[in-house]
Amino acid sequence: MGTEDRKEREKEQMRQLIIKTAMQLFIEKGMDNVSIRAIAEKIEYSPGSIYTYFKDKSEIIHAIHTEGFEKLYALQKTLDGVENPVDKLAQMGRLYMKFALENRDYYDLMFIAKGVAEKITEKQEWDVGNRSYDYLRETVKECIDQGYINDPNVDAVTFGIWGFVHGMAALIIRGRCAMMPEEFIEQTVSGSLSFMYTHLINN
Repeated sequence: MGTEDRKEREKEQMRQLIIKTAMQLFIEKGMDNVSIRAIAEKIEYSPGSIYTYFKDKSEIIHAIHTEGFEKLYALQKTLDGVENPVDKLAQMGRLYMKFALENRDYYDLMFIAKGVAEKITEKQEWDVGNRSYDYLRETVKECIDQGYINDPNVDAVTFGIWGFVHGMAALIIRGRCAMMPEEFIEQTVSGSLSFMYTHLINN
């Protein structure tokens, strides 16, 4: 390995260490209570070293958010071989909830926590997020085109499905289902998804 390759590898390793450490601190203390200095102290570096890799904390948040969407999209792509769009849509809902509940901290940063949206607006791009949303939209469009869904408004149906599933994920992740025994959450989520698809899809 040449000198330049080694430097690039070391730079990427350092970048990943910053992201991992920031994620850990966000979980422990809350995102608003973590500063660049706190991240630097945790990895025993100077704050200036952090700024070599990220302009500010919001860029670190955005990097974590991007990694989360890479994971979600990779999970979605496992459904490429499913030909029936109804089956694909149903499996997509289950995979989405699986991702959300197995990656709660990522999901919180991707869809719930403040700060991420500001960075997306500043950058005027959200390619990694749009990719996942478009995957859902295209599946909904196939369902409509093939007569499985009556409503022709693909954007309204897509947003409605996302809102339904996201709402369940957010309620659970933010602890708003404390009254529900943990052992019943999985079966309740499964039943709710079945309820939605039963009323959405033409039999």
